[in-house]
Amino acid sequence: MLILIVAFAVSLVATLLAIRSANSCAYLRRDEVSRGPQRFHARPAARIGGLGIVAGTLAGAIALWSQDAPSGMQALLLLLCGLPALLAGLAEDLTKNVSPSRRLLATALSALLAIWLLDAAIRRTAIPGLDWFVSFPLGAALATVFAVTGVANSINIIDGFNGLASMCCVLILLCLAYVGFQVDDLLVAWLALAGAGAVLGFFVWNFPAGLIFLGDGGAYFMGFYLAEVAILLLHRNPTVSPMFPLLLCIYPVFETVFSIYRRRFLRAMPPSMPDGIHLHSLIYRRVMRWAVGNRSAKAMTRRNSMTSPYLWLLCMCAALPSVLFWDNTAVLSVLIVLFGISYVALYWRIVRFKSPRWMVFRR
Repeated sequence: MLILIVAFAVSLVATLLAIRSANSCAYLRRDEVSRGPQRFHARPAARIGGLGIVAGTLAGAIALWSQDAPSGMQALLLLLCGLPALLAGLAEDLTKNVSPSRRLLATALSALLAIWLLDAAIRRTAIPGLDWFVSFPLGAALATVFAVTGVANSINIIDGFNGLASMCCVLILLCLAYVGFQVDDLLVAWLALAGAGAVLGFFVWNFPAGLIFLGDGGAYFMGFYLAEVAILLLHRNPTVSPMFPLLLCIYPVFETVFSIYRRRFLRAMPPSMPDGIHLHSLIYRRVMRWAVGNRSAKAMTRRNSMTSPYLWLLCMCAALPSVLFWDNTAVLSVLIVLFGISYVALYWRIVRFKSPRWMVFRR
């Protein structure tokens, strides 16, 4: 637990320093309140929360190195690999001039570095045909890059409300830590706990007040980090089902896949074009009815923050079964299909103004 506590404490302080720096430097507060279809906050805030998370994770890696030098070196190498994803995201946060394709390319570079330095590659999938493909080094590298960039992009997509993406990352990392302990893989367990502690340090300042945002830098880095921890768990432990990390991350991953389908085939628009009808956006607009029309900063902030717990619950509906059946591919596969069906059914009910009554929050 020392690693988690150290990561949390350093991230907590580093994020506070980032907030204070942003308050004294207008250049760091580049998040305009009214720009874009995915803006749901009342006040501008810095989008550099990823710096605090990286600082906390680095502190956790150093604490791990002090206890176990080889494991600590692996943790430090993982952070080094994540720098391209982090820097590309931060550049976008500060300049608003880095395209999604460049950010994904930087994340792909991070994944390739992890393959080279840590041998973190996907070599089994439990999917007929794809297992043959990843049995070749090039196939494994391509599958790994695709998975890592996909997860990183998915975390960025769900990063729309205070505490949403960060708490989902904490839940996923804690589940990875649990399974890591179950299979006696202490490296993976400590990596996951260090990441969870660092994100919790950021979460304190992000939820519910939204004093600082994760930003693209934080979202892409955390997506890269949790994807790599999951890949290391699979690579090092053949008893863990390849379906386990997929079910564990199914909420952000399915949100991304469904968004691509919705934009490309239902709305005939580029998949990269942002819109305001993600599931979390619909819950904000159509479920949180008590604040509709109220544009005060206090009401908007509360409405923003009260949206996130609905999606935390959705994430937990996949995360909890995944840790119960982490070694059972058949059950995990069925649960993945059930999640997809449930997600689509819930989405279409809300988009058609037929939200389940239990979801509608009124003062």
